[in-house]
Formats: sequence, C-alpha cells, structure tokens
Amino acid sequence: ETVSATGKIQPEVEVSISSEVSGEIIELPFKEGQEVNKGDLLVKINPDLILSQLNRSQATYQNVKAGLEQAEASLKQAKADYDRNKSLFEKGVISKAEWDRSIAAFETAVAGRSSAYYSVQSAAASVNESRDNLARTTIYSPMSGTISLLNVEIGERVVGAQMMAGTELMRVANLNNMEVEVDVNENDIVKVQIGDSTIVEVDAYLKKEFKGVVTEIANSAAGALAADQVTNFKVKVRILEESYKDLTEGKPESYSPFRPGMTATVDIITNKREDAIAVPISSIVIKTDTSSTKKPFEKTTSVASSTGEEKFECVFVNNGGKAKLKVIKTGIQDDANIEIISGLNEDDEIITGPYNTVSKLLKSGDEIQVSNKDSNAVASSSED
Repeated sequence: ETVSATGKIQPEVEVSISSEVSGEIIELPFKEGQEVNKGDLLVKINPDLILSQLNRSQATYQNVKAGLEQAEASLKQAKADYDRNKSLFEKGVISKAEWDRSIAAFETAVAGRSSAYYSVQSAAASVNESRDNLARTTIYSPMSGTISLLNVEIGERVVGAQMMAGTELMRVANLNNMEVEVDVNENDIVKVQIGDSTIVEVDAYLKKEFKGVVTEIANSAAGALAADQVTNFKVKVRILEESYKDLTEGKPESYSPFRPGMTATVDIITNKREDAIAVPISSIVIKTDTSSTKKPFEKTTSVASSTGEEKFECVFVNNGGKAKLKVIKTGIQDDANIEIISGLNEDDEIITGPYNTVSKLLKSGDEIQVSNKDSNAVASSSED
C-alpha cells in the first residue's frame, strides 16, 4: 500500500546567510555553485562608516572618562570640606546655613561621580558595539558546503538584519544529503510513519527509481487554512545515497546528481504484504445480487447501500471459458493493485476489461474471450 505525493528536492542542511550591518559589498570571493570550507570569507562590506562610528565612540569614551576623573576629584574636595565643616559646626564656629551648604555640596559631588561613572559604562558599551559591528562587516562560512544560492553582486548595498529581516545574501548547503519535501493529503497522512520506505522518481532521471526513507512529518497543516482549501501536511523524505552511487562514480567527492528545486514524485510504502494474492483494482466489481454464489458473507467485505441492500466486493474469474462471480474480501492496495484476503485461489484467472463491460454488462455464465494471459488473465466478455 502506497501514498503518492509530489514535491521539490532540497538539501537536508541549508544555511541562509544575511548581513547584520548595512552597507556596500566590496568583496565577494565565491560564485554560485562553488564549494566553500568552514571559516572561508564569503562577503566583506565597506567598513568606512562603521569605522567612523567606532572612532567617535572611542572619543566619547575618553571624554566621559576624563569627566569621571574630574567628578572623583570634586567628590574628594567636597568630602574634605564636609569633614572639616562638620567639626567646625559641632564647635559652633560656623553657622547652620554654612553647614547645610557643605552637606549639599557633598551630596551633589556624590551624585556627579555616580553619573560620570555610568556615562563611562555607556560609552564603553558603545565602543564594544562599534567594534562588534566592524567585525560583522566580514562574513565567514558557518559550515563546509556549496553556495546553493547567491542573491547579491559586488557594489550592491544590503540592509542589515539587526532590527528587521535584512537582505539574504546567499545560502550554503550540504548537497551530499538531499531530501524531497512533499505535500501529503490529510486523508493519507495518518498512514505515514517516520521510517517508512519510499520510492523516489526524479523528473531529471527518467525510468530510474531511487530509494528513500521518511525522516520528518509535520504536526500542523501547511499554509493558512480556508474552508474550501485542500489540507496538506509537509513530509520530508531523505534520498538514500546507496540508490544513486552509480551516478557519482568518477565524480568529485562533493558532487551530487540532484540540485535544489528539482521535481520528484514519492511513493511512500505505508503497508506491505509478502506472498499476497493481488488483482488489478479495475477487476473489482460491487454487486448486490450474488445469487450465483452461496454465502458465508460473514467472511466477505460488505457495505450497506442507501436502499438498504447489502453490497459485496466481487471479481469475475475464468471458469472454462465462462465468467464466474466470486465474492471476495480485500485488504491493502496501491495505485494499481489490491490485495485479496479471501475468496480467490492462486490459480484463478481474473477477468478484466473496460469498466462498463465488467461492472455492468458481464454476468455469471457469460462466455468470455481471452485476449492475453499472464498471472492475472485479462479477458473481455463476448456480448450477445
């Protein structure tokens, strides 16, 4: 039993590179598709403006630092006056007004020193911020990989990402591990489990199948939901390297036969039966009159119709050149075949043909004409 879905190939690991500062690009050593190592210089932004800000911050720091020294000297003088006037006031040498002025001068000096101290701390933080921004004008690769996308050119101005989304400069991806991201309908997502095997067909490689495995299943539906919108869930399928080794023979170690954005179709194997009897889905007919067979219907698949009649899943088999109706019980299915749990023998020849002929015109006892024989014989009814 399989679930089919279509999606795009993408790297399992892909890092988006953005600048934290705004400015003009003056160095761009790599082009799209080139390999990079961790720590390689990717982009350099003109540092002149930020260097000017750093110089101003350093000058402000030195200025407020001198102000702190001055405030400390004033505090020292105010403390000496305070101690001296305190002794004189206690001896009655100076008036209460002079003593109050000494107290006020001392408290003002203490506050001035505290203000100068925090001004120095603020200026030091500005210097550190300017230094950090200067360092951010050079962007290095966070990982080894390939430039999978390049959005900018030398001379282009970029917007920093400190206060907003910023400009995406490029993407660095590990192309050795690729995956397919597909949308699976809500009716099928409950069948899919992490670890399920898959068959991947890539449009760029016709008539070649690759093996894969489900690695991630979204918990929430993709996109904004509307009343009339189809609900899908994102599923990620890793393409197993062993299935495309023949495409990498004689190629560099970092070569990948897949490129981001390629279209792929994925068949997720959600259930599997070994040595099962299976017939084409087109050979299954629904009947309410099964008088040609004696039931135990308890062992068959039946459905109540809107008219109250029981409907049974059946197939026609070749019985000596004539059609014979057999009631069956079905199991799992894929896009083409369906499992038969009971009601058929391995050597039965199944009758298939145009839907209208098999489901409406063909009846038990009708003569049939075999047009082709294989494990499930294909036949057409001979109409009277």
